[in-house]
Amino acid sequence: MFNLKPPPGFQGLREDLQLDLYVRHMPHWRQQGATYFVTFRLADSLPKVKLDELVLLRREWESQNPPPWDREALEALARHQAERIEAWLDLGMGCCVLKEPTYSSLLRTSMHHFDGERYELDAFVILPNHAHAILRPLTCAEHPPESILGAWKQFSAKRINALRGIKGELWQDESYDRIVRDEEHLYRCLQYIAANPRKANLSAESCFLWVRPEWARLGWAFERA
Repeated sequence: MFNLKPPPGFQGLREDLQLDLYVRHMPHWRQQGATYFVTFRLADSLPKVKLDELVLLRREWESQNPPPWDREALEALARHQAERIEAWLDLGMGCCVLKEPTYSSLLRTSMHHFDGERYELDAFVILPNHAHAILRPLTCAEHPPESILGAWKQFSAKRINALRGIKGELWQDESYDRIVRDEEHLYRCLQYIAANPRKANLSAESCFLWVRPEWARLGWAFERA
């Protein structure tokens, strides 16, 4: 039985609070006080053939699941899409600029910049072509996850592109995010982050792993294989 006490400030998905939804290529739910598991990737991390496969996947799902769609159905679609994307990302496609310590350091700086002011950053891993994080917006209406991730991407892209002497889109615009349901789900997300380098056939030392020190002291730490 799961017996870790929740970290300070953690709130899982609550059925008694308003839950807002907006849909782009993927569905996104928003709830004040919630904690999110997020995935964001470089713009060239998936080739066109994989992007076309995602479009086909969505069309097939829609043909088999005619609207109206309830939350459970949309969540199942989002998980299925995310599983495909993350498996492909672990293949290491694209320019993989984040394998360079200078560039991954710039991303880390951007992620920590408003920590404690706009959001609480709880854990993350940076891999060559994507990153995962656990975060809690302090005021979701003012600084929702898409705004937070947008700022990370804008800050890091400007500096990374300048160092590389190039222009253009560094990051894929839309990211994947999911509200963490409860403490057990939170722990699984944390360990998913810890295990991602191994899943991508990389050493933990070659990727930057970070967990909030206050969390680690309470037992919310990475399990190392």
